[in-house]
Amino acid sequence: MAVPEPGAVPDRADGERAGELDVSKAELADADPAGADLADADRAGARELLRLAVPALLVLAAEPLYLLVDTAVVGHLGTTALAGLGVAGALMALLMLIGQFVEYGTTSRAARWFGAGRRESAVNEGVQASWLAVVIGLVVIALGEAFAHPMIGLLTGSNGEVRHAAESWFRIAVVGTPGVLLVLAGNGWMRGVQETRQPVRIVLVANALSAAASPVLVYPLHLGLEGSAIANVAAQVVGGVLFLRALHRSSPSVRPQWTVMGAQLVLGRDLVLRSAAFQVAFLSAAAVASRMGSAQIAAHQIGLQLWEFTALLLDSFAIAAQSLIGAALGASDDTTARRMAGQVARYGLWAGCGFSALFAAGWVLIPQAFTSSHAVQHQAHLLWPWLIGMLPAAGVVFALDGVLIGAGDVGFMRTITLVAAVGAFAPLNLAALRWHWGIGGVWAGLTAFIGVRLAGMVWRTRTGHWIVLGEQR
Repeated sequence: MAVPEPGAVPDRADGERAGELDVSKAELADADPAGADLADADRAGARELLRLAVPALLVLAAEPLYLLVDTAVVGHLGTTALAGLGVAGALMALLMLIGQFVEYGTTSRAARWFGAGRRESAVNEGVQASWLAVVIGLVVIALGEAFAHPMIGLLTGSNGEVRHAAESWFRIAVVGTPGVLLVLAGNGWMRGVQETRQPVRIVLVANALSAAASPVLVYPLHLGLEGSAIANVAAQVVGGVLFLRALHRSSPSVRPQWTVMGAQLVLGRDLVLRSAAFQVAFLSAAAVASRMGSAQIAAHQIGLQLWEFTALLLDSFAIAAQSLIGAALGASDDTTARRMAGQVARYGLWAGCGFSALFAAGWVLIPQAFTSSHAVQHQAHLLWPWLIGMLPAAGVVFALDGVLIGAGDVGFMRTITLVAAVGAFAPLNLAALRWHWGIGGVWAGLTAFIGVRLAGMVWRTRTGHWIVLGEQR
């Protein structure tokens, strides 16, 4: 099979252009050789990056916006309910890590096929990822229901009220796991083929329905914290069904192919280990904060939701980079891949600085939107300087995550994340508990986690070892 020339763009099956990876040779023919070529290429790359990043931003923002609304709704039930949501949410994230690769791994593999002009093979990656999503989701439900009580007990210690609240929420929410994974798989293959509209519509519809249902279930129907969990499951089911419908329309065959799923699992192994490192760090933080007191774990939940919300928004550049880097390498265009890596890192830095300034300005008002408890607000103010201080570095880290995932260089990402979690984050969290540093000590650990990853990711990107050309790595 012929490999497209650098800068060439494969057409969609329906005749539409998939988007340009680079300026065409015709556009560059009359360029000023003293530097206009590079400037034109940068502008073209920026247009493509923004074309994919803006829809990705809307998709990424939908889920955390719903979680922020849900956190605010639950927060007014009281400190115990908010603390229970924080613990149960951390445990849910731990179980979900075994299936997260169906999103990022699918994007990387689908983008390479797409860049090589083989859209049908790219969509097939979504079919196989969806089969994996259903199987893994059912396994997660079984494990979650079987071990909910002891796992939540490890996180809450002797705090019986928080333990009961967390378990009641978790047992309902875990039922929606297959839907969550189907949404991740759907986003993965659509990003790989640079389909930008359908994911936005699907995710916004699902989360808008759930955001409207949550306050109704919690308050007028008097379901309390359990109402929040039911609203979560509703969003996940709706989103999963809509993505399956879109996949069925795009693929002539939905049969499982074990060789493709096996290749996805090999790529997923390192992504799962990377995600495990994240969750070990976050679970240790939740466990330490819960042992400091209900006000501390409630404040930690507020700070963590804001941090995750910001991280996902910053990930919009990373998502665009995954698609464009993968497609460029699939088309054997290393020049575009290198240029895109530098652009996305700069954009991540600027965005991180912007969010840092925004949270600094909202130091008083933002915590008040989530809780009326003065004790919780005080603890939130203690972690706030760490939150706003780490965001510029986090913007670069998340952007470079997208570069390396798009290139399939997940082995290095696994290693640097494990080093940051085990060598920086976890020790500082445990030290914060042992020497009574308070919630600020917990967030110092998170800041160190970002710092170690920043150093490693910048070094790796500059070496160029991540560049491997061809349909698949």
